[in-house]
Amino acid sequence: MESETKRYRTGADERVLDLTRDCADFVAGRGDGLLHVFVPHATAGIAILETGAGSDDDLLNALGDLLPADDRWRHRHGSAGHGRSHVMPAFLAPYASVPVLDGRLALGTWQSVCLVDLNVDNPEREVRLSFLVG
Repeated sequence: MESETKRYRTGADERVLDLTRDCADFVAGRGDGLLHVFVPHATAGIAILETGAGSDDDLLNALGDLLPADDRWRHRHGSAGHGRSHVMPAFLAPYASVPVLDGRLALGTWQSVCLVDLNVDNPEREVRLSFLVG
């Protein structure tokens, strides 16, 4: 297994950040296997979805409806509604795996690998990319 940790700045706003290019670069030339993408944070997740056509904003809106940023959460520190960020990984896992064929991600035409971050209190994130040989 080969691994690499990348750092991303997500900023002070809720964000869906497309990681597909970095994932593709990581697996390039590695042959067949599996890419495992993991975010080691209690308040972020990894999603595979279409980006650029509004789906990334739709995801943030849906998470906002499901997990409102208000004072209902028992986990209370940081910004208003911060506790919801700790609940989000139960709905949006902190990992995803993607098949790799001949050194290329075997994603569908419109699929992208994305970091989803609702935690506006933590603008820096790490993502671990691991390649498992098939």
